[in-house]
Amino acid sequence: MRFLQRVRCWEYRQLPSIVRVTRPTRPDKARRLGYKAKQGYVIYRVRVRRGGRKRPVPKGIVYGKPKNQGITQLKFQRNKRSVAEERAGRKLGGLRVLNSYWVNEDSTYKYFEVILVDAAHTVIRNDPRINSAGLPTRFDRLTSAGKKHRGLRGKGHRHHKAKPSRRATWKRNQTLSLRRYR
Repeated sequence: MRFLQRVRCWEYRQLPSIVRVTRPTRPDKARRLGYKAKQGYVIYRVRVRRGGRKRPVPKGIVYGKPKNQGITQLKFQRNKRSVAEERAGRKLGGLRVLNSYWVNEDSTYKYFEVILVDAAHTVIRNDPRINSAGLPTRFDRLTSAGKKHRGLRGKGHRHHKAKPSRRATWKRNQTLSLRRYR
């Protein structure tokens, strides 16, 4: 399997950064994430550069206090899988991103396969199992990777600081509530 991964990785490097694949590299994973081998479902492989995000300032000059002078050791807020989904979604505006999964990585790139759905396709619209409530609104919502970097995966009292969002929690904690009967 390691040899196969290495050979595939070499092949992926020769191809463009966003390329359509005829079938999923990991069919078991793709099916668990909602893929079905029928019309309207497509899979694209996306290549994302690894490593941190450098601050985009000319000649490394940041105007302001020394605290904010950092250029190189900054970490991007979102994860690579979320970035891959965004790039695929932006390139293919008529399709909806359903989910994605990791397929390969080397020292420079990570490769993800993104499952996309054509919500306007007749087969998708007429399938009651996919399209149980009118139009497929579930294809509009946030993906699993989109939720993960915001810490929205967990449940219960251990995650009350992440929900509904970090900003909303901060606002809730900063707001002084003076109720009439207290």
